[in-house]
Amino acid sequence: MEGTKETGLRNVGSHCSISDNDDYDLSRLLDKPRLNIERKRSFDERSLSELSTGLGRVTLDGLDSAYSPGGRSGFNTPASSARHSFEPHPMVGEAWEALRRSMVYFRGQPVGTIGAGDHASEDVLNYDQVFVRDFVPSALAFLMNGEPEIVKNFLVKNFRLKTLLLQGWEKRVDRFKLGEGVMPASFKVLHDPIRKTDTVVADFGESAIGRVAPVDSGFWWIILLRAYTKSTGDLSLAETPECQKGMRLILTLCLSEGFDTFPTLLCADGCSMIDRRMGIYGYPIEIQALFFMALRCALQLLKHDTEGKECIERIVKRLHALSYHMRSYFWLDFQQLNDIYRYKTEEYSHTAVNKFNVIPDSIPYWVFDFMPTRGGYFIGNVSPARMDFRWFCLGNCVAILSSLATPEQSMAIMDLIEERWEELVGEMPLKISYPAIESHEWRIVTGCDPKNTRWSYHNGGSWPVLLWLLTAACIKTGRPQIARRAIELAESRLQKDSWPEYYDGKLGRYVGKQARKQQTWSIAGYLVAKMMLEDPSHLGMISHEEDKQMKPLIKRSASWTC
Repeated sequence: MEGTKETGLRNVGSHCSISDNDDYDLSRLLDKPRLNIERKRSFDERSLSELSTGLGRVTLDGLDSAYSPGGRSGFNTPASSARHSFEPHPMVGEAWEALRRSMVYFRGQPVGTIGAGDHASEDVLNYDQVFVRDFVPSALAFLMNGEPEIVKNFLVKNFRLKTLLLQGWEKRVDRFKLGEGVMPASFKVLHDPIRKTDTVVADFGESAIGRVAPVDSGFWWIILLRAYTKSTGDLSLAETPECQKGMRLILTLCLSEGFDTFPTLLCADGCSMIDRRMGIYGYPIEIQALFFMALRCALQLLKHDTEGKECIERIVKRLHALSYHMRSYFWLDFQQLNDIYRYKTEEYSHTAVNKFNVIPDSIPYWVFDFMPTRGGYFIGNVSPARMDFRWFCLGNCVAILSSLATPEQSMAIMDLIEERWEELVGEMPLKISYPAIESHEWRIVTGCDPKNTRWSYHNGGSWPVLLWLLTAACIKTGRPQIARRAIELAESRLQKDSWPEYYDGKLGRYVGKQARKQQTWSIAGYLVAKMMLEDPSHLGMISHEEDKQMKPLIKRSASWTC
């Protein structure tokens, strides 16, 4: 969620907005006939190697071929429950009721879900807005339950907000213009009962904590567009000129060339789910994994017209370089840790083993005890003279789902979670990061942020929303028993605690000190996890199979051992 959800809606003039008076009809796209595509896949996965040489098409075996577009979850279908021998938990019904209460409407049509429905607090802040990243689990829940309308409306609404930037608007924060591909972090629908009009007010980061524009919003939008297309078989939305242009703008902004020598995406602290300062600036794993996944989604969705073909060629090249870089330099297991421990420093030329000049003494003491002999994970960040050895849940799960992680690395991540269950899962799934930053380091890294005290919020807090990502990763790696165990832990507390935003403590035993109740993505994350366990074919809308034909375009350097 967006920091403390501080609102900036008092000054509506500083935001980008859409009203009934604007020359725009939401139904222009929403009323297009839905394609009735009877096939196992809504579209083919294109091989990166094929695209890099001849822009051809191939099909991949695996989960995608088993996925059936438009299938309902079956929670309201007794026959489906019987078929899967799956008895819904009693709290599933309440979760659906709570999710539906969170729905936001524009001109009578559902366009998203609010951040939280906790009205006990006097200060609503901006939890009554629709956040792009927060809506993703809600959208997946509706798609899995055969209710795609709200998802389609949301996708249309957000690219309309972004399209305003193309129509003469100059989006500025303190007189500084934002790039055209920036997607809003959130939007709010304002109802005027006197004029009987609806106005949408968007926030591109100018009201956020620290005034940081979201990098992940555009990636989640592309990922959700692909999920909608996979679920419904409806190609018409993705093929509209608006959606095609939206994808190209987002990716052009991220694929731009500059001074950086790495294929990873350079970004600021606070630009993702961890949106308060936690020392993850540079090349955080969460953004790199989402970047990789969005590139793979766009590769499937972009048309092969003149503009699309140029973008596709850039995507293919970046995917090759990015996957090589991440799998080689961000990966950590017992052997790699031992190699780093024995590094020499101040090495020059192409034969250098310690490419980033990491000082072995900078390795934190906890890593040696945390790293099991069996297992591994993608570390938080790698940059010159700096390796962030922390575990970040979202980045590692997305790496599995996008196949940024190799099959061996994916299994190793699952091994690590099992081996370090108490540290990463505890009594309430799931640690957003591990370990917590404490004492003097906390003061320096977070700026003495009172919300990010140790084992709270982003600093080692436990977030129920991550349950759906863990479940998806477990199903993809053939380890559903891990997800089942985590879901049982969540069911023992979530409903009783009124669906809090996060939990505090080393084991996640305590409801977060500033956690909002009735947190929508905690509710939706639980529902998505349950539905995926009931019908694993739902994984197809959010997962990518490994492209076995993709070969590195550059030879592996002998200066790094993984």
